[in-house]
Amino acid sequence: MDSTLACLAAWMPRQRWCTAKGRAPHLRYVASWDMPVDEPGVRVRTLLVADEGTLPTAVYQLPIVARATSTVPEALTAHVIGTPDPGTTLIDAPHDPAYAAALLTLVTAGGTARGPRTTAVGHPVTPTSSVATAGPARGSVVTGEQSNTSIVFRFDDATSPIICKVFRQVQPGRNPDIELNTALSAARSPHVPRAVGWIDGEWPDPATAAGTVRGSFAFAQEFFPDVEDAWRVALRSAAHDEDFRRSAYDLGTATADVHLSLAHLFPSAPATGADRANLRDVWQRRLATAIAEVPQLGAAKHAIEAIYDRALESDWPPLQRIHGDYHLGQVILVPHRGWVLLDFEGEPMRSMSERTLPDLALRDVAGMLRSFDYVAGSIRLDHPDRSTSVRDWARNARDSFLTGYGERVGARATTVGPLLDALELDKAVYEATYEARSRPTWIAIPLRAIERLVAAPAI
Repeated sequence: MDSTLACLAAWMPRQRWCTAKGRAPHLRYVASWDMPVDEPGVRVRTLLVADEGTLPTAVYQLPIVARATSTVPEALTAHVIGTPDPGTTLIDAPHDPAYAAALLTLVTAGGTARGPRTTAVGHPVTPTSSVATAGPARGSVVTGEQSNTSIVFRFDDATSPIICKVFRQVQPGRNPDIELNTALSAARSPHVPRAVGWIDGEWPDPATAAGTVRGSFAFAQEFFPDVEDAWRVALRSAAHDEDFRRSAYDLGTATADVHLSLAHLFPSAPATGADRANLRDVWQRRLATAIAEVPQLGAAKHAIEAIYDRALESDWPPLQRIHGDYHLGQVILVPHRGWVLLDFEGEPMRSMSERTLPDLALRDVAGMLRSFDYVAGSIRLDHPDRSTSVRDWARNARDSFLTGYGERVGARATTVGPLLDALELDKAVYEATYEARSRPTWIAIPLRAIERLVAAPAI
């Protein structure tokens, strides 16, 4: 096992989903389980390993396929992890057909894979169990993901394709992507993909010497091929100066429909003094971090805090379950169906317990408003002469989105006011920190938003 962990420690920092950038992770074996395969001499094993170089400790799910080095297909050489023992090569499993087939069987037909003090249990959704009897499937890994690894399965018969997300970091608790999507899917919401099944299980609690925890490993749902996400649709619209108001209005109504469904399906709660105090602390910490990274924000500190204060003193709607990481990249446009929301996982850097708490629905609204602003800002960076036209495009998109959302929820007043201003402002403050660290040439986008919100706050 030591040689395997050494291979993984050298390979992981090069993966987009690994948070150990610029250093070798300090790995400790937590658990593992095997899945049966039809190919002789091939082992499909999933490892759970803890990186004790992070605080708090991160637990990763690492599916691997062990093959004889002399028989590794050429198509898999780009996905080799390493050779822990002479004659044996480890493959990053999502790219290997042996793992893809075993994963598909477990998530669509059910069953249990076991290891020492560990189980992985498949939970097919009953109305979609026919997927388990579909014809042969071809799996391909989605490129570009950062937090997880997803495999798209296309079938040789008429069965609709599905996509299975393998969660790379696992935590105790049910992943909200599973929890919210399956509930909305069961309620026949047209604004989410149909749920297919999921895998969860138990593993030794890495925080204690005894006991186990339970969490989520994978989630499969309907896949829509040859569609674009809302970011690409909106970016093309703004680049060609096309009218996006109707599309933004429809996106607002779809967002409101999902919020109304979530409020019906899950408990809501009135905001307490403690909720307001917690949010105030979050806002203050983010602002302090941003000023340290972007010193010019210091001049706006008191004006920003004044907007926060007005929001904390205003009326709040009940807290409810929300998307939690909402922007144009989390929505796709499906022909004859409209806008469909994806990835209810919430902010990956937050703990599972935080992501499953009731929150302000306006947080999702603020996230989408910032996304419209980023469309305009990204075009302005390359074409400064288009500043006026893209500013008007963003304003029209914002207004139409808020109109559609407000008309559907029946409370237009909740979409204009200090609370939404503060949530959007906090998001822009966070973006300023991110851009200063990662994309300095983009920092003008959040700084312009902060200037606008501070100069003309809602009363």
